[in-house]
Amino acid sequence: MKHLITALYADENGEIFDAPGIAGVGRIGRDIIKLQSTDLIKLPESADLMFLPNRQAVGLNKSGKLQAIKGQAVSAILPAGYTRTHLPAFEFKSNFQPLPLYGYTAVVLYRDELYTTAIYTDENHKWDPIHYNTRDLKKLVNRTKKELPNNRIVEQVANCSLKWHCCTAQNLFYRRWEAGIPTSPTCNAQCLGCISLQSAECCPSPQSRINFKPAVEEIADVGVYHLTTAPEAIISFGQGCEGEPCLAADNIAAAIKLIRSKTNRGQINMNSNAGFTEGVKKIVDAGLDSIRVSIISARDESYNAYYKANYHLENVKESIKYALNKNVYVSLNMLYFPGFNDRNEELDSWIKFFEELPVQMIQVRNLNIDPDIFLDKMPKPLSNFIGTKKFLQTLKAEFDNLQIGSFSHYINLKEK
Repeated sequence: MKHLITALYADENGEIFDAPGIAGVGRIGRDIIKLQSTDLIKLPESADLMFLPNRQAVGLNKSGKLQAIKGQAVSAILPAGYTRTHLPAFEFKSNFQPLPLYGYTAVVLYRDELYTTAIYTDENHKWDPIHYNTRDLKKLVNRTKKELPNNRIVEQVANCSLKWHCCTAQNLFYRRWEAGIPTSPTCNAQCLGCISLQSAECCPSPQSRINFKPAVEEIADVGVYHLTTAPEAIISFGQGCEGEPCLAADNIAAAIKLIRSKTNRGQINMNSNAGFTEGVKKIVDAGLDSIRVSIISARDESYNAYYKANYHLENVKESIKYALNKNVYVSLNMLYFPGFNDRNEELDSWIKFFEELPVQMIQVRNLNIDPDIFLDKMPKPLSNFIGTKKFLQTLKAEFDNLQIGSFSHYINLKEK
């Protein structure tokens, strides 16, 4: 018996229903695609469902023609570790507003269960939602506040933990794994998908950016605290609640030196756009172990359209080259959008990029943004897309030593 892939919709109360006889579809870029069973995986338990206001659900009727469904489009929001392959398809209704910053993914009914369009790119139990937002979190936050009194960084990540439910912030209080240390209230880019500062006409940001510049001692105190108490400890500069850490290079570099004068444990990481090369150099020379560079494209035109920065892609490449030459572990935080990254011209540029700069890892991360705002702002395609699976398979086939995942991993510094 052939199992049908059936479209979903939500009513005015947000309840979700299937649309019998209407085949489920998804989008890659602006193209609406009939979904096949090979596109689908079971909806992960920790995924969320969200209806899309003033966006009408659509599917294919028995004649194979696109048909509007009397209801709102539905999307899956995937947990970390899953890379989406298709966006939800819909038609705009009147008075639609920009969508909040989430990674919208197609979702359908198949075999009497909910399925979504994604691939599992990284298995890492540390980021399973079961480990976060536990009942004792507030008590643990208060414990750390007592142990590190009057530290503004602790106050900031406490708010991020309890209000915004940031996992990296919470790890400081759970005393484990990767913990964020926000340091910079300013940035040298104006990313379309920035999660801490957005122009009013775009969409609300899901986090609040820090409004102070921490002192060297505040940074070092938190760093030493975490590195000496946590298993597989990582401290990371460059969090969602801040700007670009390299603009605070003097304080970060001084703090790293102070931290390393007190402990050699753990890993010191920075998440950066790497556009301010002089700042990257200072931080690398101070003893940085790893850097994760946020990047969406290896093409100048696409890069500039997204970041709207006061630096250029060549500056990013110079920073990466310097870090690699200094034996720093380099990964890319590749912001991924189906129908954009997997265009032929983008793939060709990535192949040239990795031939020049043999970074150790790509962390593929779903770009959280309204799909149509993104496509309106980015360069028009020069070629067809090849699909997410083929895009990643091609990179892996071209570069055997390139690890493809979704998370920052604890690295063995002796083997770095």
